[in-house]
Amino acid sequence: MVIGSYRGGIVHLSTPPRLDEPPPPGAGRKSTEVDFDAFYQAHYRAMTTQLCAYTGDLGHAQDLVQEAFCRAFTRWQKIVRYEDPVAWVRKVAWNLATSRWRRVRTAQRFLRKQREEHVPGPSPDRVALEAALALLPPNQRRVVVLYHLADMPISEISRQEGIPEGTVKSWLHRGRTALAVHLSERTEENRRA
Repeated sequence: MVIGSYRGGIVHLSTPPRLDEPPPPGAGRKSTEVDFDAFYQAHYRAMTTQLCAYTGDLGHAQDLVQEAFCRAFTRWQKIVRYEDPVAWVRKVAWNLATSRWRRVRTAQRFLRKQREEHVPGPSPDRVALEAALALLPPNQRRVVVLYHLADMPISEISRQEGIPEGTVKSWLHRGRTALAVHLSERTEENRRA
């Protein structure tokens, strides 16, 4: 009679567990658990070595093999009756590795398409213009932007804003004058610096 320990207790087995045969009929739950423990201990290292060679990463190989054995454990009553339970666990581990490789490859393809494009920053003139526009009252700023940047005629600005054409011309004139002052002050500041 063989005596084996299991989780602090002692389990008596009539014969040593055989990894290539299903447990004998009438074997209790503890016998099956011991068989799985023995199965795990007998094959974990070899399978980890194989997966490490395949993946090139020991930690990842250990995770894959561990997951395969976890899946085998949940189906152990069925798997233990297979002709080669090791082949089932090995196949699951390799499938997990292949699935991970495909996910990584897909993610890498996605990331290659998402590369940042480096666009040059705004020119100093543009920065100065935006700063000067920000100093204008909102109505003058709108009219200047619509006329000079959107290339809209005065009549169209008048219709869009709902104001007479004379008001558009007045705001445009005031806005240009204020912009000229702000931009000339900025130019002088830059010369001094």
